[in-house]
Amino acid sequence: MIPDISKLLRPHLKNLKPYSSARDEFAGEAQIFMDANENPFATGYNRYPDPHQKKLKQKIASIQHVSEDQLFIGHGSDEVIDLLLRAFCVPTIDEVIIAEPTYGMYQVSARINDIKVKPVKLTASFDLDKECILSPISAHTKLIFLCSPNNPTGNILNPDTIHTLLKNFNGLVLIDEAYIDFASSPSWVTELGRYKNLVVLQTLSKAWGLAGLRLGMCFADSTIISVLNKIKLPYNISEPQQQAALKALHDVKKKEREVKKILAQRQWLTEKMNDIKIINHIYPSEANFLLVKMTDARAVYQKLLAGGIVVRDRSKVVLCQNCLRITVGTTEENEALITLLKKL
Repeated sequence: MIPDISKLLRPHLKNLKPYSSARDEFAGEAQIFMDANENPFATGYNRYPDPHQKKLKQKIASIQHVSEDQLFIGHGSDEVIDLLLRAFCVPTIDEVIIAEPTYGMYQVSARINDIKVKPVKLTASFDLDKECILSPISAHTKLIFLCSPNNPTGNILNPDTIHTLLKNFNGLVLIDEAYIDFASSPSWVTELGRYKNLVVLQTLSKAWGLAGLRLGMCFADSTIISVLNKIKLPYNISEPQQQAALKALHDVKKKEREVKKILAQRQWLTEKMNDIKIINHIYPSEANFLLVKMTDARAVYQKLLAGGIVVRDRSKVVLCQNCLRITVGTTEENEALITLLKKL
């Protein structure tokens, strides 16, 4: 099954003429800009940024081995999620499927856009149940949200089940890979040429250490990317964001060194936590965090807060009762956490 992306698009957007600035309408380099009513006196930020982030896209595309027309850059992955919902889901009519437990913004964004959410539980081992996720699909299901490695559970979702979805679902399958740099499995970006309905999200917030910049990446078929470019805000990525990201992306080895350190510390934390009595189970992780089942997670959470350590209490999340999600920190931060946990 090869979905027709144009048929998935909201009807009123098919003939939408996007906003166009003068900088959308010429190619090449200019010396004098008198088109955008900017202050002409140089401050470093007096000019509008490149609306298409050409240099940044060139760099990301070369790292990911994709073409630039398969890439969209958003103000965080959250912008991409919102744009996809606005582009392909008609409010009050269309629906999305979300495999839970997972990242909460999928549901929040859908609710904001007045899109019906069909939650589907993962298995007890936090994996996809093929029949469970296929059965709620209807003619109005436009998107399936998956997170792999999953947040807050840390595991990779079964690739065979995802392949089945991509082959049999006449809509978009979104795979959020915010934590893929910490995983042993390959990225789904390598499958873009095979599936027209595959959308992969990645971020510069985790492994690249640029959470403060708020930059997300969307990899998909060029027809999907063209839709996102059509409806995005004209200058969604600022000049400081673009420049700082470019600087970081030119040092891939630094990112790889830091990922290696985080993985080593993840293993160290796992080993140390196995000896702490109040910890009942540490779930295997392919991310930069651990989901940890406690005897009384809420009490432990409060005591950690009192000791100056902030973790995430996931106790009220489906299938995560009495669980804390703990991000892998520096060696010193991790040692402080273990010391305090031992006292409890």
